[in-house]
Amino acid sequence: MFIQTEATPNPATLKFLPGRVVLSESTFEAKDAGSAARSPLATTLFAVPGVSGVYFGHDFISVTKAEGESEWPQVKPAVLGAIMEHFQSGAPVMAEGTVLSETSEEEFYDEADHDTVVTIKDLLETRVRPAVASDGGDITFRGYKEGVVYLEMKGACSGCPSSTATLRQGVQNLFRHFLPSVREVQAI
Repeated sequence: MFIQTEATPNPATLKFLPGRVVLSESTFEAKDAGSAARSPLATTLFAVPGVSGVYFGHDFISVTKAEGESEWPQVKPAVLGAIMEHFQSGAPVMAEGTVLSETSEEEFYDEADHDTVVTIKDLLETRVRPAVASDGGDITFRGYKEGVVYLEMKGACSGCPSSTATLRQGVQNLFRHFLPSVREVQAI
């Protein structure tokens, strides 16, 4: 098994590509060992010293290391080994019976804005999420109120120094182009 790695815009996060599907539907993020318990693979990755976050996409795994902890040259080999052992063992990525959902909380918006929200979600799905996934992260719709779109950044994008610029210059400008009623985009 050969696992490729890619740098992400977030220096604390690396993207690992195992050459197979990680999660066929939805995504999964664990920001601590407690939330990793739903996934045998995430639990194994959190056992690696220095790992502080794990995100599973369709065909990639983003791993974030803790600030001030070990550097990537020390953490990366252990992460590669954990991923390789997991996939070679045939164990499931998620514990049996685990239900994954796209959003961690309910969406909020006024029913009068339904058409605007549908367009926002379509733009996110077709134009934004593929680009963000290529950087090892994800972005999901959380709400819309009074011209402000609220989005949740996940994986490599969560805590990334360039995520604010991505939201302001990329996503906000895209939404404003198609939806003049959008004034601003904010991360939750």
